[in-house]
Amino acid sequence: MRFVTRKNAVVDRIACPWLIRRFLDKDAEFLYVAAEDVARVARERDAVPFDVEGVELGHVDGRCSFESILLKYGLDDPALERMARIVHGADVEADLSSTPEAAGLKAVAMGFRRLYGDRDHEKLEAQLGLYDALYEWCRNS
Repeated sequence: MRFVTRKNAVVDRIACPWLIRRFLDKDAEFLYVAAEDVARVARERDAVPFDVEGVELGHVDGRCSFESILLKYGLDDPALERMARIVHGADVEADLSSTPEAAGLKAVAMGFRRLYGDRDHEKLEAQLGLYDALYEWCRNS
């Protein structure tokens, strides 16, 4: 599978690739491009767009993209549902206080953004272990 989203990723655009690689396709490819190029690249590269305006795997009906992926692919796991609440709060500014862990995830994600800038593939690889750890915590808390 191939997916495309906007470059300079932060919470949702890192959490979604983690989710996809861990639960849908361990070999999934992710393309990070300028926002205005997402639709064109999706067509040209046969990629599924995510976390952009107007797409199924985006912010729809109050969900963040992570939650939209859970719904679309029927990922029914209590730990992922708990994790989704944290990701949602960290990604949606108005909902930051919805769960206490959201502010911490947002702070860490913003730190990675400052460290890596728009080097999104490096940023993704650097954070995979963070999301593995968060998932493990959600499974056992």
